[in-house]
Amino acid sequence: MSSGLFDLTGKNALVTGGAQGLGRMIAEGLLRAGATVVITSRKTDICEAAASDMAPLGKCIALPADLSTPAAAVDLAQRYRDTVGDALHILVNNAGKTWGGTIDTFPDKAWPSVMMVNVQTPFTLVRELLTELAAAGTPDDPARVINIGSIAGATTAKLSAYSYAASKAAVHMLSRDLAGDLADRNINVNAVLPGFFPTSMTAHMRDHEAVDTALLDKIPMHRMGRADEIAGTVVFLSSRAGAYITGAEIPVDGGIVGCS
Repeated sequence: MSSGLFDLTGKNALVTGGAQGLGRMIAEGLLRAGATVVITSRKTDICEAAASDMAPLGKCIALPADLSTPAAAVDLAQRYRDTVGDALHILVNNAGKTWGGTIDTFPDKAWPSVMMVNVQTPFTLVRELLTELAAAGTPDDPARVINIGSIAGATTAKLSAYSYAASKAAVHMLSRDLAGDLADRNINVNAVLPGFFPTSMTAHMRDHEAVDTALLDKIPMHRMGRADEIAGTVVFLSSRAGAYITGAEIPVDGGIVGCS
């Protein structure tokens, strides 16, 4: 029953923002499971270095892309086709942007760019890669779209990141809409809602390995997440084990959402 349940051998995956942070954790997990993984990053040198670093785990391809405009997403889809081919089994929309500030000074310019990268770009990529996703999916083994949301879009995390929180709530709803619309094309769509992980976005909450105790007090499990925990969730959703799941919002957060 369990033989090959989480095996992704022969699958192609695209992970946006896959060179660093959560995206890097996810890309490594998919590679370890056997997938060929394409990663993006805004900076060419960082993208290519990350792909080289991950090469011992499996075939990892760097496609640098600044996904801050719809045109860039359209271009990335074409470069994926040119580089990998006409089948995309797994699309992980992970690239994101945030903006923090107090309500008194939070600027209007903090909205368009955050909504573009976090909401519109994932939609555009799904639209542009529909043919490749549909070609890869079957009724028993659908293609997978996994949108990386956030607990900030599901609970009031008091981060003073208003456009970010709103964008992630939008990603969760977008995922449900897409799941309903694409089920008959053999494409599953789910949202993963990470909590606090040791990435650059939480660096201000940590002093190397020491984590702010005030933050830990807000997490029922009293620790940050580990790389294998976010990667494992994405591998599960991407594998035969997750073939019957679509339209779900899965918090990976130590209990913040579920225990509140």
